[in-house]
Amino acid sequence: MEQLCQNLSPQYDQVLTHVLLFSPRRRRIAEIDVLGIKGEYCDAYEVKCSYRPTKARKQLRRIRKVLSPLRQVKNTFFYCGDTGIMENILDNQ
Repeated sequence: MEQLCQNLSPQYDQVLTHVLLFSPRRRRIAEIDVLGIKGEYCDAYEVKCSYRPTKARKQLRRIRKVLSPLRQVKNTFFYCGDTGIMENILDNQ
């Protein structure tokens, strides 16, 4: 994940890792592995050690739903650490 963050740093104003999201009742409902912030929007990255895009898509859908009222989520990505593949996950809502 450190390698991914170093590669993403020039593209964003700020790169955050392990961002926890809580419900209004203060329950932990999601964790964003990598969040790239650029001006008014952000991009979320889900990192998996093996190739599991279905699970990543489910988690990114939840992240987008929770984070959208706070900041515009422009793109969501899945990164497989084992193969080094990065895919843009389109969220059809």
